[in-house]
Amino acid sequence: MDLKTVIEKRRSCRAYLDKEVPEEQIRECVNAARMAPSACNKQPWRFIAVRNANLRKRICREAILPGIKMNWLEQVPVLMVICLKKKLLTHILAPLLSGIPYEYIDIGIAGEHFVLAAEERGLGTCWIGWINAVKIRKILNLPLNETPVALISLGYPAAEPEPCSRLELDDILEIR
Repeated sequence: MDLKTVIEKRRSCRAYLDKEVPEEQIRECVNAARMAPSACNKQPWRFIAVRNANLRKRICREAILPGIKMNWLEQVPVLMVICLKKKLLTHILAPLLSGIPYEYIDIGIAGEHFVLAAEERGLGTCWIGWINAVKIRKILNLPLNETPVALISLGYPAAEPEPCSRLELDDILEIR
């Protein structure tokens, strides 16, 4: 599949088959994420593939913020936890001067590499940012210097995700 097709096909998936994702597929997706550019090449991301059903259920039941129902999430074969590991100069001092949170840009680029690699392999994904990082850290016993910033569901889609509308190119592009 060429890159244009992968990008156009990728949609948020919220229905998965009860089918295990091979470790090699997970590793290939994380390897794609690993190749993402980052501010000063600090690579602040850490990926945790939660395959254990009990841990996934705990995260779903205890660490998703209230108000949005995500019942489908407990059935996901793999729950990826993307963590941020900040570096003093790039992620603490530089944003004080620029006002730009480089570490979140870096995480976003790496996460997008991950979901595109998953799509290329026939896997479905959905970004989830509505999380309680403190509870996830506790459930997974993470060190204090790694902060969960997003989840990505990963598995084989049970159905083709619904297409969603996009703004027209001329509505988002201004050339000067």
